[in-house]
Amino acid sequence: MTTQQDVRPPDRYVSLFGDLMRDVREQGLLERRYLYYWTQIGLAVAAFAGVWVAFFIIGNSWWQLVPAALLGIVVTQFGFLGHDAAHRQIFASPRWNAWSARIFAGAFAGLSFAWWRTKHNLHHKAPNQEGIDPDIAAGVVAFTPAIVAERTGFAGWFARHQGWLFFPLLTLEGLNLHAASVQAARDKTSKQPWRRTELAIVVTRLAAYVAVLLAFLPLGKALAFFAVQMAVFGVCLGASFAPAHKGMPIVPPEMKLDFLRRQVMVSRNVRGNPLTDVAMGGLNYQIEHHLFPSMPRCNLKRARPTVRAYCEREGIDYMEVGLFESYAIVVGYLNNVGLRARDPFDCPLAAQLRG
Repeated sequence: MTTQQDVRPPDRYVSLFGDLMRDVREQGLLERRYLYYWTQIGLAVAAFAGVWVAFFIIGNSWWQLVPAALLGIVVTQFGFLGHDAAHRQIFASPRWNAWSARIFAGAFAGLSFAWWRTKHNLHHKAPNQEGIDPDIAAGVVAFTPAIVAERTGFAGWFARHQGWLFFPLLTLEGLNLHAASVQAARDKTSKQPWRRTELAIVVTRLAAYVAVLLAFLPLGKALAFFAVQMAVFGVCLGASFAPAHKGMPIVPPEMKLDFLRRQVMVSRNVRGNPLTDVAMGGLNYQIEHHLFPSMPRCNLKRARPTVRAYCEREGIDYMEVGLFESYAIVVGYLNNVGLRARDPFDCPLAAQLRG
Protein backbone atom coordinates (compact mmCIF):
# COMPACT_ATOMS: atom_id res chain seq x y z
CA MET A 1 0.00 0.00 0.00
CA THR A 2 1.09 3.55 -0.63
CA THR A 3 1.38 5.66 2.50
CA GLN A 4 0.36 9.29 2.70
CA GLN A 5 4.03 10.23 3.05
CA ASP A 6 4.79 8.75 -0.35
CA VAL A 7 2.04 10.57 -2.24
CA ARG A 8 4.02 13.46 -3.71
CA PRO A 9 4.14 15.16 -7.07
CA PRO A 10 6.76 13.73 -9.46
CA ASP A 11 8.80 16.94 -9.42
CA ARG A 12 9.28 16.47 -5.68
CA TYR A 13 11.25 13.30 -6.36
CA VAL A 14 13.40 15.10 -8.89
CA SER A 15 14.14 17.94 -6.48
CA LEU A 16 15.10 15.66 -3.58
CA PHE A 17 18.67 15.17 -4.71
CA GLY A 18 18.97 18.82 -5.74
CA ASP A 19 18.18 19.91 -2.19
CA LEU A 20 20.78 17.52 -0.77
CA MET A 21 23.37 18.59 -3.33
CA ARG A 22 22.85 22.22 -2.37
CA ASP A 23 23.40 21.43 1.32
CA VAL A 24 26.60 19.50 0.57
CA ARG A 25 27.95 22.14 -1.81
CA GLU A 26 27.35 24.92 0.73
CA GLN A 27 29.48 22.99 3.22
CA GLY A 28 32.36 23.03 0.73
CA LEU A 29 32.52 19.23 0.58
CA LEU A 30 32.88 19.12 -3.22
CA GLU A 31 35.97 21.33 -3.26
CA ARG A 32 39.34 19.78 -4.17
CA ARG A 33 41.57 18.65 -1.27
CA TYR A 34 45.02 18.99 -2.80
CA LEU A 35 47.05 18.75 0.41
CA TYR A 36 45.28 15.54 1.39
CA TYR A 37 45.85 13.89 -1.96
CA TRP A 38 49.45 15.02 -2.41
CA THR A 39 50.10 13.57 1.05
CA GLN A 40 48.44 10.29 0.10
CA ILE A 41 50.38 10.11 -3.16
CA GLY A 42 53.67 10.83 -1.38
CA LEU A 43 53.02 8.19 1.27
CA ALA A 44 52.04 5.59 -1.33
CA VAL A 45 55.12 6.22 -3.47
CA ALA A 46 57.37 6.12 -0.38
CA ALA A 47 55.79 2.85 0.75
CA PHE A 48 56.17 1.36 -2.73
CA ALA A 49 59.85 2.33 -2.82
CA GLY A 50 60.34 1.07 0.74
CA VAL A 51 58.98 -2.37 -0.13
CA TRP A 52 61.44 -2.72 -3.00
CA VAL A 53 64.33 -1.51 -0.86
CA ALA A 54 63.41 -4.23 1.64
CA PHE A 55 63.20 -6.73 -1.24
CA PHE A 56 66.78 -6.06 -2.33
CA ILE A 57 68.11 -5.98 1.22
CA ILE A 58 66.50 -9.28 2.23
CA GLY A 59 67.71 -11.12 -0.86
CA ASN A 60 67.38 -14.89 -1.20
CA SER A 61 65.24 -15.65 1.85
CA TRP A 62 61.75 -16.83 2.65
CA TRP A 63 61.39 -13.59 4.61
CA GLN A 64 60.61 -12.15 1.18
CA LEU A 65 57.01 -13.19 1.79
CA VAL A 66 56.70 -10.26 4.21
CA PRO A 67 57.45 -7.55 1.60
CA ALA A 68 55.31 -9.57 -0.83
CA ALA A 69 52.29 -9.17 1.44
CA LEU A 70 53.14 -5.52 2.04
CA LEU A 71 53.41 -4.93 -1.70
CA GLY A 72 49.90 -6.34 -2.13
CA ILE A 73 48.62 -3.80 0.40
CA VAL A 74 50.52 -0.89 -1.16
CA VAL A 75 49.41 -1.74 -4.70
CA THR A 76 45.82 -1.75 -3.42
CA GLN A 77 46.30 1.83 -2.23
CA PHE A 78 47.41 2.79 -5.75
CA GLY A 79 44.25 1.12 -7.01
CA PHE A 80 42.25 3.39 -4.72
CA LEU A 81 44.16 6.45 -5.94
CA GLY A 82 43.45 5.42 -9.54
CA HIS A 83 39.78 5.05 -8.60
CA ASP A 84 39.69 8.54 -7.08
CA ALA A 85 41.45 10.10 -10.06
CA ALA A 86 39.10 8.35 -12.49
CA HIS A 87 36.19 9.89 -10.59
CA ARG A 88 37.91 13.31 -10.87
CA GLN A 89 38.23 13.61 -7.11
CA ILE A 90 41.89 14.69 -7.05
CA PHE A 91 42.36 17.53 -9.53
CA ALA A 92 40.10 20.13 -11.12
CA SER A 93 41.53 19.32 -14.56
CA PRO A 94 39.92 16.30 -16.28
CA ARG A 95 43.19 15.74 -18.17
CA TRP A 96 45.25 15.67 -14.96
CA ASN A 97 42.79 13.23 -13.40
CA ALA A 98 42.81 10.95 -16.45
CA TRP A 99 46.59 10.74 -16.65
CA SER A 100 46.90 10.36 -12.89
CA ALA A 101 44.51 7.42 -13.09
CA ARG A 102 46.57 5.87 -15.88
CA ILE A 103 49.78 6.20 -13.87
CA PHE A 104 48.39 5.08 -10.49
CA ALA A 105 46.31 2.22 -11.91
CA GLY A 106 48.55 1.22 -14.82
CA ALA A 107 52.17 1.88 -13.82
CA PHE A 108 51.82 1.02 -10.13
CA ALA A 109 48.87 -1.42 -9.95
CA GLY A 110 48.93 -2.96 -13.44
CA LEU A 111 45.29 -2.14 -14.18
CA SER A 112 43.74 -0.54 -17.25
CA PHE A 113 42.10 2.82 -16.58
CA ALA A 114 39.91 2.70 -19.71
CA TRP A 115 38.63 -0.81 -18.98
CA TRP A 116 37.86 0.08 -15.38
CA ARG A 117 36.17 3.37 -16.28
CA THR A 118 33.81 1.74 -18.79
CA LYS A 119 32.81 -1.02 -16.38
CA HIS A 120 32.61 1.21 -13.32
CA ASN A 121 30.57 3.92 -15.04
CA LEU A 122 27.90 1.36 -15.88
CA HIS A 123 27.88 0.27 -12.25
CA HIS A 124 27.41 3.83 -11.00
CA LYS A 125 24.67 4.45 -13.56
CA ALA A 126 22.44 1.72 -12.16
CA PRO A 127 23.92 -0.15 -9.18
CA ASN A 128 22.46 -3.60 -8.55
CA GLN A 129 20.10 -3.34 -11.55
CA GLU A 130 19.83 -6.50 -13.60
CA GLY A 131 20.90 -6.15 -17.20
CA ILE A 132 22.83 -2.92 -16.57
CA ASP A 133 25.22 -3.27 -13.63
CA PRO A 134 28.17 -5.45 -14.76
CA ASP A 135 29.06 -6.14 -11.11
CA ILE A 136 26.07 -8.49 -10.80
CA ALA A 137 26.32 -10.01 -14.28
CA ALA A 138 26.92 -13.73 -14.77
CA GLY A 139 30.40 -14.86 -13.78
CA VAL A 140 32.11 -17.35 -11.52
CA VAL A 141 29.91 -16.10 -8.67
CA ALA A 142 26.15 -15.82 -9.24
CA PHE A 143 24.62 -12.71 -7.69
CA THR A 144 20.98 -13.08 -8.72
CA PRO A 145 18.41 -15.91 -8.49
CA ALA A 146 17.94 -15.84 -12.28
CA ILE A 147 21.61 -16.68 -12.84
CA VAL A 148 21.58 -19.42 -10.19
CA ALA A 149 18.48 -20.99 -11.76
CA GLU A 150 20.43 -21.59 -14.98
CA ARG A 151 23.20 -23.53 -13.26
CA THR A 152 23.13 -27.28 -12.75
CA GLY A 153 25.55 -30.00 -11.72
CA PHE A 154 28.81 -28.76 -10.24
CA ALA A 155 27.94 -25.17 -11.14
CA GLY A 156 24.70 -25.51 -9.19
CA TRP A 157 26.51 -26.99 -6.18
CA PHE A 158 29.06 -24.21 -6.37
CA ALA A 159 26.29 -21.57 -6.42
CA ARG A 160 24.75 -23.04 -3.28
CA HIS A 161 28.07 -22.80 -1.43
CA GLN A 162 29.57 -19.76 -3.10
CA GLY A 163 29.28 -17.56 0.00
CA TRP A 164 31.85 -19.66 1.84
CA LEU A 165 34.02 -19.80 -1.28
CA PHE A 166 33.77 -16.09 -2.09
CA PHE A 167 36.66 -14.81 0.02
CA PRO A 168 39.03 -17.66 -0.95
CA LEU A 169 38.18 -16.84 -4.57
CA LEU A 170 39.27 -13.27 -4.00
CA THR A 171 42.86 -14.50 -3.78
CA LEU A 172 42.60 -14.94 -7.57
CA GLU A 173 40.97 -11.57 -8.22
CA GLY A 174 44.29 -9.81 -8.70
CA LEU A 175 45.19 -12.12 -11.58
CA ASN A 176 41.70 -11.73 -13.01
CA LEU A 177 41.95 -7.93 -12.98
CA HIS A 178 45.37 -7.97 -14.67
CA ALA A 179 44.11 -10.34 -17.36
CA ALA A 180 40.95 -8.30 -17.96
CA SER A 181 42.99 -5.11 -18.19
CA VAL A 182 45.35 -6.53 -20.81
CA GLN A 183 42.50 -8.11 -22.78
CA ALA A 184 40.53 -4.84 -22.84
CA ALA A 185 43.56 -2.81 -23.85
CA ARG A 186 44.22 -5.23 -26.72
CA ASP A 187 40.66 -4.94 -28.02
CA LYS A 188 41.06 -3.32 -31.43
CA THR A 189 37.32 -2.58 -31.63
CA SER A 190 37.49 -0.39 -28.55
CA LYS A 191 37.09 3.34 -29.11
CA GLN A 192 38.74 4.24 -25.82
CA PRO A 193 41.40 6.94 -26.25
CA TRP A 194 45.02 6.11 -25.43
CA ARG A 195 44.27 2.37 -25.57
CA ARG A 196 47.68 1.46 -26.97
CA THR A 197 49.46 3.69 -24.48
CA GLU A 198 47.62 2.03 -21.62
CA LEU A 199 48.43 -1.39 -23.01
CA ALA A 200 52.12 -0.48 -23.11
CA ILE A 201 52.02 0.86 -19.55
CA VAL A 202 50.24 -2.18 -18.11
CA VAL A 203 52.25 -4.80 -20.01
CA THR A 204 55.56 -3.09 -19.24
CA ARG A 205 54.70 -2.86 -15.56
CA LEU A 206 53.68 -6.53 -15.30
CA ALA A 207 56.63 -7.76 -17.36
CA ALA A 208 59.14 -5.72 -15.36
CA TYR A 209 57.66 -7.03 -12.12
CA VAL A 210 58.03 -10.67 -13.17
CA ALA A 211 61.50 -10.03 -14.59
CA VAL A 212 62.77 -8.53 -11.32
CA LEU A 213 61.42 -11.46 -9.30
CA LEU A 214 63.06 -14.03 -11.60
CA ALA A 215 66.34 -12.10 -11.76
CA PHE A 216 66.85 -11.79 -8.00
CA LEU A 217 65.10 -14.85 -6.54
CA PRO A 218 65.19 -18.59 -7.21
CA LEU A 219 62.16 -19.79 -9.15
CA GLY A 220 60.37 -21.23 -6.09
CA LYS A 221 60.74 -18.09 -4.00
CA ALA A 222 59.83 -15.90 -6.98
CA LEU A 223 56.62 -17.86 -7.49
CA ALA A 224 55.83 -17.69 -3.78
CA PHE A 225 56.43 -13.92 -3.72
CA PHE A 226 54.18 -13.47 -6.76
CA ALA A 227 51.42 -15.69 -5.33
CA VAL A 228 51.37 -13.97 -1.94
CA GLN A 229 51.39 -10.48 -3.45
CA MET A 230 48.56 -11.32 -5.87
CA ALA A 231 46.50 -13.02 -3.18
CA VAL A 232 46.79 -10.08 -0.78
CA PHE A 233 46.05 -7.62 -3.59
CA GLY A 234 42.91 -9.51 -4.65
CA VAL A 235 41.60 -9.94 -1.11
CA CYS A 236 42.24 -6.30 -0.18
CA LEU A 237 40.43 -4.99 -3.25
CA GLY A 238 37.59 -7.50 -3.12
CA ALA A 239 37.03 -7.07 0.61
CA SER A 240 36.70 -3.32 0.00
CA PHE A 241 34.16 -3.56 -2.82
CA ALA A 242 32.07 -6.55 -1.69
CA PRO A 243 30.28 -4.97 1.33
CA ALA A 244 29.06 -2.02 -0.74
CA HIS A 245 26.16 -3.66 -2.60
CA LYS A 246 26.19 -7.44 -2.20
CA GLY A 247 23.12 -8.55 -0.27
CA MET A 248 21.27 -5.30 -0.95
CA PRO A 249 18.07 -5.32 -3.07
CA ILE A 250 18.37 -6.31 -6.72
CA VAL A 251 16.54 -3.89 -9.01
CA PRO A 252 14.59 -5.51 -11.88
CA PRO A 253 15.65 -4.34 -15.36
CA GLU A 254 12.36 -2.56 -16.09
CA MET A 255 12.13 -0.64 -12.83
CA LYS A 256 12.69 3.11 -12.76
CA LEU A 257 13.84 4.99 -9.65
CA ASP A 258 14.83 8.55 -8.98
CA PHE A 259 18.57 9.16 -8.59
CA LEU A 260 18.59 9.56 -4.80
CA ARG A 261 16.74 6.33 -4.07
CA ARG A 262 18.53 4.44 -6.83
CA GLN A 263 21.89 5.17 -5.21
CA VAL A 264 21.01 5.05 -1.50
CA MET A 265 18.67 2.10 -1.21
CA VAL A 266 20.96 -0.44 -2.89
CA SER A 267 24.16 0.72 -1.18
CA ARG A 268 25.56 -0.10 2.24
CA ASN A 269 27.95 1.88 4.42
CA VAL A 270 30.43 0.20 6.75
CA ARG A 271 31.02 1.79 10.11
CA GLY A 272 34.67 2.20 10.75
CA ASN A 273 37.62 4.07 12.12
CA PRO A 274 40.69 5.66 10.52
CA LEU A 275 42.19 2.20 9.87
CA THR A 276 39.02 1.02 8.13
CA ASP A 277 38.93 4.22 6.08
CA VAL A 278 42.48 3.59 4.84
CA ALA A 279 42.06 -0.15 4.28
CA MET A 280 38.86 0.35 2.25
CA GLY A 281 40.01 3.47 0.44
CA GLY A 282 37.00 5.44 1.68
CA LEU A 283 34.64 2.99 -0.03
CA ASN A 284 33.11 2.18 3.34
CA TYR A 285 31.19 5.43 2.77
CA GLN A 286 29.58 3.88 -0.28
CA ILE A 287 26.31 5.79 -0.08
CA GLU A 288 28.02 9.17 -0.09
CA HIS A 289 30.41 8.03 -2.84
CA HIS A 290 27.54 6.98 -5.10
CA LEU A 291 25.67 10.22 -4.53
CA PHE A 292 28.75 12.40 -5.03
CA PRO A 293 31.31 10.35 -7.03
CA SER A 294 33.58 13.38 -7.59
CA MET A 295 33.70 14.24 -3.89
CA PRO A 296 37.25 13.90 -2.48
CA ARG A 297 37.58 10.70 -0.49
CA CYS A 298 38.40 12.48 2.76
CA ASN A 299 35.14 14.48 2.58
CA LEU A 300 32.87 11.45 2.38
CA LYS A 301 32.99 10.95 6.14
CA ARG A 302 32.15 14.60 6.67
CA ALA A 303 29.18 14.35 4.31
CA ARG A 304 27.79 11.26 6.04
CA PRO A 305 25.85 13.03 8.86
CA THR A 306 24.18 15.36 6.37
CA VAL A 307 23.23 12.56 3.99
CA ARG A 308 22.00 10.27 6.76
CA ALA A 309 19.87 12.96 8.39
CA TYR A 310 18.44 13.94 5.03
CA CYS A 311 17.50 10.36 4.18
CA GLU A 312 15.88 9.84 7.57
CA ARG A 313 13.91 13.04 7.12
CA GLU A 314 12.67 11.91 3.71
CA GLY A 315 11.91 8.34 4.80
CA ILE A 316 14.65 6.74 2.68
CA ASP A 317 16.37 3.64 4.09
CA TYR A 318 20.02 4.32 4.93
CA MET A 319 21.92 1.10 5.58
CA GLU A 320 25.03 1.13 7.75
CA VAL A 321 26.57 -1.84 9.57
CA GLY A 322 29.86 -2.91 11.13
CA LEU A 323 32.64 -4.40 9.02
CA PHE A 324 32.27 -8.02 10.11
CA GLU A 325 28.49 -7.81 9.99
CA SER A 326 28.76 -6.60 6.40
CA TYR A 327 30.89 -9.64 5.48
CA ALA A 328 28.40 -11.95 7.21
CA ILE A 329 25.61 -10.41 5.12
CA VAL A 330 27.61 -10.95 1.93
CA VAL A 331 28.35 -14.60 2.75
CA GLY A 332 24.75 -15.27 3.81
CA TYR A 333 23.30 -13.67 0.70
CA LEU A 334 25.59 -15.51 -1.70
CA ASN A 335 24.90 -18.86 -0.04
CA ASN A 336 21.14 -18.33 -0.12
CA VAL A 337 20.54 -16.36 -3.32
CA GLY A 338 19.61 -19.53 -5.15
CA LEU A 339 17.76 -21.19 -2.28
CA ARG A 340 15.09 -18.65 -1.50
CA ALA A 341 12.93 -16.49 -3.70
CA ARG A 342 14.08 -13.03 -2.76
CA ASP A 343 11.44 -10.40 -3.47
CA PRO A 344 12.36 -7.82 -6.09
CA PHE A 345 13.16 -4.30 -4.99
CA ASP A 346 9.82 -3.30 -3.50
CA CYS A 347 8.86 0.05 -2.11
CA PRO A 348 5.93 2.45 -2.62
CA LEU A 349 8.01 4.86 -4.66
CA ALA A 350 9.25 2.09 -6.95
CA ALA A 351 5.65 1.00 -7.57
CA GLN A 352 4.75 4.52 -8.65
CA LEU A 353 7.78 4.89 -10.91
CA ARG A 354 7.59 1.42 -12.49
CA GLY A 355 7.07 1.62 -16.12
